[in-house]
Amino acid sequence: MSELFLRKREERERLEHDLLSPAATKSDESKGREEDEEPDEYRTAFERDRDRIVHSKAFRRLKHKTQVFLNPEGDHYVTRLTHTLQVTQVGRAMAVALGLNQTLTEAICLAHDVGHSPFGHTGEDALSPYVDGDWLHAHHGVRTLRLLEPLNLTHEVLDGVRAHSWRIDPPPETPEGMLCRFADRIAYLTHDVADALRAGVLEYHEIPTRVLTRFGATAREWINSMITSVIETSAREGTVTMDPEDLDVMNELRDFMFERVYLSPALSAEKERAIKVIRDLVEYFSSHPDEVPDSYTVPDADPLTRAIDYVAGMTDRYALRTHDRLFRPTLF
Repeated sequence: MSELFLRKREERERLEHDLLSPAATKSDESKGREEDEEPDEYRTAFERDRDRIVHSKAFRRLKHKTQVFLNPEGDHYVTRLTHTLQVTQVGRAMAVALGLNQTLTEAICLAHDVGHSPFGHTGEDALSPYVDGDWLHAHHGVRTLRLLEPLNLTHEVLDGVRAHSWRIDPPPETPEGMLCRFADRIAYLTHDVADALRAGVLEYHEIPTRVLTRFGATAREWINSMITSVIETSAREGTVTMDPEDLDVMNELRDFMFERVYLSPALSAEKERAIKVIRDLVEYFSSHPDEVPDSYTVPDADPLTRAIDYVAGMTDRYALRTHDRLFRPTLF
């Protein structure tokens, strides 16, 4: 007798109703895709989304996109890809403990940053003058997954990508999308502090005392404390949230990081260089739209949109290399 057994999609969808919490988003209750597809024999809708994201070009490019430090030379600095994997781990851990849909959480977390431009949030600042309002990586992530590299994902995954940033309103429609919001902040605050210490931008004794007292002395303790806070408070309140005092301390840490790291004079030269690189490239390619590969944009896009799509999709190293090719003086 075989020690393996076969579980097809329908049975596993039924198990979601039996095993997940009432608040969880069930695969067979998805609002669907823009283009109808025949269901997979074995995988749920959200599992198909997760797999498509992992195999996408936009996901692969995250390995050479900056988190905080621009094009870092050290081996241990966080990139968008390692950040994404950490967010996914944090989100998955919270989803399992709360009986939410682990696979939907995983898909949202894996896709949440695919719309990031090169050079992290500095890229958003560089691109904003070319659009109405702010250029937001969350919105470009949806554009990437819907139009630039169309994966025909479910509504729930696209909604989670749209609203994973706390700047976006309305918030995510699903509790799994809210988990990604918390997972993103937990992950980036923890590893960005570690990177800043490694780079010498921060000294350990400068970290706010409330953070060390409330969350612990090490990155491992911080992650565990914040995850536990979300799990226990959400279970008690019946909605995805965090203990108010823990949230206040986490926001204090975020404010501290903006003041001392993200907007610090130590990184200002890098930021100015990154902004110049991106704006030079946008100006060049909007004047030479025929040089934008069709695979980076949509056929009916105007020249400026073609340029923004192309530059926003670049990795840090590709943007720098392209800028050198176009703008560095040659001797011969």
